[in-house]
Amino acid sequence: MGLAIFDLDNTLLGGDSDHAWGEFLISRKLVDAATHGTRNDEFYRQYTEGRLNIQEYVRFTLGPVLGFSLDQLDELHREFMEEFVRPMMLPRAMNLIDDHKSAGDHCLIMSATNAFITRPIAREFAADDLLATDLVIQGGHYTGDISGVPCFQEGKVIRLRQWLELQNERYSFDSSTFYSDSINDLPLLEAVHSAVAVDPDDRLAAVADRKGWKIISLR
Repeated sequence: MGLAIFDLDNTLLGGDSDHAWGEFLISRKLVDAATHGTRNDEFYRQYTEGRLNIQEYVRFTLGPVLGFSLDQLDELHREFMEEFVRPMMLPRAMNLIDDHKSAGDHCLIMSATNAFITRPIAREFAADDLLATDLVIQGGHYTGDISGVPCFQEGKVIRLRQWLELQNERYSFDSSTFYSDSINDLPLLEAVHSAVAVDPDDRLAAVADRKGWKIISLR
């Protein structure tokens, strides 16, 4: 079977779900608009420049809601999905996943964004599996810490290798295609059989052009 791997933010989505979560918290008056908005934008700049400290960002992202129960967070996420995420879901992205499924491929979303934010989004796209940055839960609450290897930069290669080891040789790097917009995903793009740059940032566009990778738009 073929393995079709998709980055989420700015690839399948016409925006960034992590950054949008910060905007959602501001809309619900759970944070100070000016302070949180400025830091949220700065973290996003760091991500686009490839210099994000992902643990710091996870603590920032979840900090305002660490006192919430998992049930309360699920309710918040339902509102977040309806108001912020669904408008970012690209019809062409959904069609692309459907095309791979019709071809018999296994569809895996891999995202640096934490699993709390991304899991419901992956379900909405009807992906077969999700690998995201996992979170520590203690006493029915998130702690703000990352569990295991973050699904970010070289960590995506590590996490995919770990996942493949559990798949009884059904899939491999040799049968994989990876779609991404971001230079942060260069390690995995270089590791898979087929790399596809999707509405790529300037740095990734230059690499894709040099290496002869396919470039597409889902916008």
